[in-house]
Amino acid sequence: MDSHRIIREAEGEVWVSCKIPGKPTIRGSLTSKGISSDEVPEVTASEEFVVQEVTKNRITVSCPGENISCTFLSPYASFSHIHGKNVSYLDISSGGDLGVSSSTDQTFKVWETHNTEVKSVLEGHTRDVFSCKFFPSGQEVLSGGLDSLVKVWSVNDGSCLATMKGHRGSILDIAVVADGQNVISSGQDGTARLWDSAQGACIAVVDDSYSPINAIAVAEVGNAVNLGSPKETPSNREVGTEGKLVVLAREDKSLEGVSLHSRQSVFDFEGSDAFNCCTFISSVGVLAGGLDGNIIHVDIRNPKSAVETVSWSETPVLSLVPFRDTYVASYGNGTCYIPLKGSEQVLQLTGPNRQPVFQVAAWKKLVYTCCRDGFIRKYEIPDLG
Repeated sequence: MDSHRIIREAEGEVWVSCKIPGKPTIRGSLTSKGISSDEVPEVTASEEFVVQEVTKNRITVSCPGENISCTFLSPYASFSHIHGKNVSYLDISSGGDLGVSSSTDQTFKVWETHNTEVKSVLEGHTRDVFSCKFFPSGQEVLSGGLDSLVKVWSVNDGSCLATMKGHRGSILDIAVVADGQNVISSGQDGTARLWDSAQGACIAVVDDSYSPINAIAVAEVGNAVNLGSPKETPSNREVGTEGKLVVLAREDKSLEGVSLHSRQSVFDFEGSDAFNCCTFISSVGVLAGGLDGNIIHVDIRNPKSAVETVSWSETPVLSLVPFRDTYVASYGNGTCYIPLKGSEQVLQLTGPNRQPVFQVAAWKKLVYTCCRDGFIRKYEIPDLG
């Protein structure tokens, strides 16, 4: 689906599809007949769709006979000069002024979001970086990758502040706990580890299983569930773990919640395929995306069955990120969806032409994506509720 060409070009035709979970996928075409004097394309649709609204960067269509609509949103900025190819991960700082991204060309950089200029190049990993995230301060970056190392970096000068060793395989995901005195990593070796980020020392192995842990998410859940009590006195290096649950998304189709403080298992959910990603959407709600394209919504207070299972695509879910009162999901076929709560309406981000979108990051009204085609794309999400 390449509907952004209709917005950008004076003439042309593209095939598009509108997918609402639980309903058949509706496929048709959009055709641009030219650009008006106010730079808005004149768009017509095949009989499957009715064009509802056209602006400079988006097209909204509805489907006759079905109470559904789809808005195709084009990026207002896209750039490939930071890496050049296959951008595999990105994150945006809490202040929104900085981005960090990594590529399979083994480059790993911090850049300014307002002008995309590179601020620092982070050099020290010997192989690909699979995950990189800002600390809440925005002054440090956490990373992990194929070399089995977890590292902490200074944003200002690109220096490595700490290196954590202990995993016996690739680092698949990382998370910052509270203000960042502690961090968590998960790996191909089936372990999740809690670290002292300043000393670069492992505080505890939170989980040790035979199956690779593809993704982790940590959040404060308070008294929503019984997190148990530690069997041994926690280390004085352990900071901010009380009341927190870490969710482990595994290759063996399991989604497990573990108390970060007591290390006790809180729930274990069996999915339909390997889980690639997970995120909290509330203090009690978890989303997990699978290899089969399913997104599972689990309530940690009653995890025996899913609250909801949706599928926007039959290709693997590659990332899930909370956004406003909903979420952004990216897929292996290049599609990105933002479902609008309480209505059968979906926002679809355009640009990648069937190239996997590996990661999504959000800040206020902005959504950033990174793709195998080497582009980082920036979208301003309108109020469509």
